[in-house]
Amino acid sequence: MVIDEQFDVVVAGGGPSGITAAIASARSGAKTLLIEKYGFLGGMATNALVGPLQTFHAGEKQIAKGIGEEVIQRLKQIGGTPGHVRDMIGFVPTVTPVDVEKLKYIYQEMAEESDVKLQLHTVVTGVELKEEGTLKALQLYNKSGHYKVQAKVFIDCTGDGDVVAMAGVPYEKGRPKDGLAQPMSMMFRMGKVNLEKVKEYMRNNPDDFVLAKDWDSFPMVAVSGFFSLVKKAKEEGRFTIDRDRVLLFELPTEGEVSVNMTRVIRYDATDGQALSKAEIISRRQVMEVVQFLQRDVPGFEEAILINCGTQIGVRESRRIIGEYVLTGEDVVTGRKFDDVIALGSYPIDIHAPDGDEINVIQMEPGTIYDIPYRSILNKEVPNLLVAGRCLSATHEALASARVTPTAMLVGQAAGTAAAIAVHEEQLPRNISIEKLQQSLRKQECYLTEKEIEES
Repeated sequence: MVIDEQFDVVVAGGGPSGITAAIASARSGAKTLLIEKYGFLGGMATNALVGPLQTFHAGEKQIAKGIGEEVIQRLKQIGGTPGHVRDMIGFVPTVTPVDVEKLKYIYQEMAEESDVKLQLHTVVTGVELKEEGTLKALQLYNKSGHYKVQAKVFIDCTGDGDVVAMAGVPYEKGRPKDGLAQPMSMMFRMGKVNLEKVKEYMRNNPDDFVLAKDWDSFPMVAVSGFFSLVKKAKEEGRFTIDRDRVLLFELPTEGEVSVNMTRVIRYDATDGQALSKAEIISRRQVMEVVQFLQRDVPGFEEAILINCGTQIGVRESRRIIGEYVLTGEDVVTGRKFDDVIALGSYPIDIHAPDGDEINVIQMEPGTIYDIPYRSILNKEVPNLLVAGRCLSATHEALASARVTPTAMLVGQAAGTAAAIAVHEEQLPRNISIEKLQQSLRKQECYLTEKEIEES
């Protein structure tokens, strides 16, 4: 097995958290490698079409900035997003629709400009640990064969916590009572949708939808409803999926929508056979949903299926048991921490692991909670950080912290921390939290509500 060049920081996984981690690390002067299993970056947002991104705001305040906001502004310049727009459903203050192909481009350009070395089409197959328990190298595989890379600090941004599991770091999966995780969903795009006809039906049948106040004045269509049409199709045996509503969002291209209606329950995304079965089931469900929309839903009579995600969307899999486990109570009460590295405000949004409901624990409007640095550290492998949905959180807390804007913030913090640890020749847990926070503020990341108000 050939040893590749030595890096300061190696990031596994090129999703939103991995991209921001790698960019932040490289911009901080660390020699950084980003490993991604697909031929493009973006994670769930691009390979699974999970969108729109939500939410960058808490009430009227924008809490998510930094590299994530830089991505949106650059995407906006090339017509890949209208930016942050008000949510017609009223579930969150704003949503951010994106053109995923342009998002792939912006991500790779920002990574390249920041001197991140990209290694695409590459998977992690194993780890090498030193006697004292630190991580020495990742074993990788791609078209060139098997090889390994060494680094001083590693960041697991695989989403599924693959490096964490290989390194022997304790983790949890799913909800406490039975280990079932939130269902997986195959997202897909449809075109030639008559959105004016959709809105006309909504105006005439408002009780059949979840709607924000003054929704009809909002610039982008979002639908959570058509409950009666779904119920009728179920009663007639034409709709068999564990979904109680039509859920879709308008995309930047005219007449195109992103549909989130498939639901594969009781399958484990970290089990190879289960994941394969979930993919098969989900694509069958896509065809059933498309037929339902075309037959039953006004505005979809002439609509066409454009594409499905490259892979099924995963909401939840492994979560590390870190130095601190973020709780649902922390989220809903807006708890503050001295070692805060990112802010969150998305509601606790649990898609039932064994049914068709969406269970939401709403917070007071504008509630902002802290994510502590300890939630990306673990006690077993001291030079391994995490970011994204495998951070240390309960089943309930992850249902909020898993969303893309939050993942990008945590990734940026992880990458910055890794670079500081390299420069100071320290383990990540031993760096100055004040220095990390100061660096994040210089990168235009908010860490307190006072900073938001003063901006």
